[in-house]
Amino acid sequence: MATNETENLLALLIEDDLDLAGTIADVLKIHGISCDHAYNGEAGLEFARQGYFDVIILDLTLPKMDGLTVCETLRREGIDRPVLMLTARDELSDKLAGFEAGTDDYLVKPFAFEELVVRLRALSGRRSAKAKIFEVADLQVDFARNIAKRGDRVLRLSPTAWKILGILSKHSPASVSREQLERGLWGDEPPESNSLNVHLYKLRQQIQRPAESEIICRDANGGYSLREKVDGE
Repeated sequence: MATNETENLLALLIEDDLDLAGTIADVLKIHGISCDHAYNGEAGLEFARQGYFDVIILDLTLPKMDGLTVCETLRREGIDRPVLMLTARDELSDKLAGFEAGTDDYLVKPFAFEELVVRLRALSGRRSAKAKIFEVADLQVDFARNIAKRGDRVLRLSPTAWKILGILSKHSPASVSREQLERGLWGDEPPESNSLNVHLYKLRQQIQRPAESEIICRDANGGYSLREKVDGE
């Protein structure tokens, strides 16, 4: 029987064991919790970036990107959804590594499904305190709340601009190639036009007014980086 405590609750489950994932989804449904599922770490990270979830259930050992890296990336990008990490490892060092990466709670396999539900209920009512707001120079970006400021100026960014900013901040201060940006925006089917140039131009216009320092830098390799430009470059 579903309860009012979890009515309309939405969880993201990132788990590569399909049998376990199916069972968890069925149990959560009984308790009134909707569940989206991602099979690997890269897909889970994209789900977490693009959708609204009250809580994220994250397996530690995943294909393509492990759970620690997924969690670290979410926190670095300012995504503050609470994370419950699932793992077969019960050593203290493994738990400490999970908390260091930004997880909020830890459940060792095998676990009682009732305990999972109780822990999700406890986590779902709060935002994680481990998410970080991205900052460079006087630019401050809160990806969880979609708020970006340059000094005291609030930036009005399009959904595509937010995606570009997210990709650049993830790699900052390193350079991101045009191919990486296009793949992050459009997957394996980028438009044939100069769409990327147009979106980058608009984003740079909004972030960099004439009197402000350059922080979206065009690099010698043809890529772009989000960093404070050094004098003389």
